[in-house]
Amino acid sequence: MENKLVGACILGQSGGPTSVINASAYGVIKTALESDCITNVYGAAHGIAGVLSDTLYDMGKEDPGELELLMNTPSSELGSCRKKLADPDADDTEYKKILEVFKKHDIRYFFYNGGNDSMDTCSKISRYMEKVGYKCRVMGIPKTIDNDLFGTDHCPGFGSAAKYIATSVAEVSKDTKVYDTGAVTIIEIMGRHAGWLAGSASLASLCGEGPDLLYLPETDFDMAAFISNVKRIYAEKGNCLVAVSEGIHYPDGSFVSEAKTSATDGFGHAQLGGLASLLAAVVKKETGAKVRGIELSLLQRAGAHLASQTDIDEAFMAGMMAVKYAVSGTSGKMVGFERDTSSGKYVCKTVLLPLDTVANAEKKVPLEWIMPDGAGVTGDFTEYVLPLIQGENSRVVENGMPRFAKLKKIIVK
Repeated sequence: MENKLVGACILGQSGGPTSVINASAYGVIKTALESDCITNVYGAAHGIAGVLSDTLYDMGKEDPGELELLMNTPSSELGSCRKKLADPDADDTEYKKILEVFKKHDIRYFFYNGGNDSMDTCSKISRYMEKVGYKCRVMGIPKTIDNDLFGTDHCPGFGSAAKYIATSVAEVSKDTKVYDTGAVTIIEIMGRHAGWLAGSASLASLCGEGPDLLYLPETDFDMAAFISNVKRIYAEKGNCLVAVSEGIHYPDGSFVSEAKTSATDGFGHAQLGGLASLLAAVVKKETGAKVRGIELSLLQRAGAHLASQTDIDEAFMAGMMAVKYAVSGTSGKMVGFERDTSSGKYVCKTVLLPLDTVANAEKKVPLEWIMPDGAGVTGDFTEYVLPLIQGENSRVVENGMPRFAKLKKIIVK
């Protein structure tokens, strides 16, 4: 093979976990172990932080059966981080350490699985290795429940989170109609700047239990209009169910959430929360109705029991194809998804996207998919998401509980 490059590989997981990120890990690990170009397969403990500290796991020493269970194991089994690397042209201190670790273990392939900021890390490492002339193929693998990665039709993790959200909203909707007294229920859903997750609540309408009002961060929020809508619907139906993205904001850009300044993550992004409680208090004061605020929080990204089989399969494919592309000579790219419906049914294909165009860019819900009053989404949104939530997770169960992977995580010396 003209492009043959022989050496070890490192896989790192970064950013917020999902219910299928480990399926991508298994796609990388299984394919790399089967490759005649890759001599050893290592997993970085807590992403790039594990590379910097030279804390690597030998994935070749894991039991194959346990590795396969990664397909149905939520969260980031290798550990994650939210570490932002400096621009290598301004400060290459950490990159020199990364290069030192790469040379020590003869790392010739680096796979990084994450979202926007993780692709930024991946892009910087790719640029640095090219600059110093070290032969190493760097590939990004998409992951984010937020579905906001630029260039790809959708992201692994989103379909399962969408399915969890839509199912939970439908179940809550049924619960709100039990009593003969009315109530207003407000469900807070993740999504700082992109409303893909909150919009997924609309799929509950397919079983007749969708939210009455739905607010995304792509449009400005009007508190007075919101209260007016709640009052109108409550008067008409005796109940009102609201789904709202945590990142809704006023016209001046300030978040509605009272917790907007409580903390930031390692990349300076506001950690939001408390919105459902805030809106519930406002509605209670304005209407006097029984009001409940519900925050789905971590449940929407950890709900492997409701994972979409389509999402699991595509997550594995993303990891598998990252290795295949790299072995064939590709570097500096992220594996993206392309939707093909030319046959009349949904088919997902992989494409290659330059890391520098993906990093730090956000894909938002098209404004034409949002209702003119900003309180719902159109059928185009439903048509987009529906194929991604198909298929039921056929997971291994023991004692009535899910059987997750139990890795030995043997440290490489």
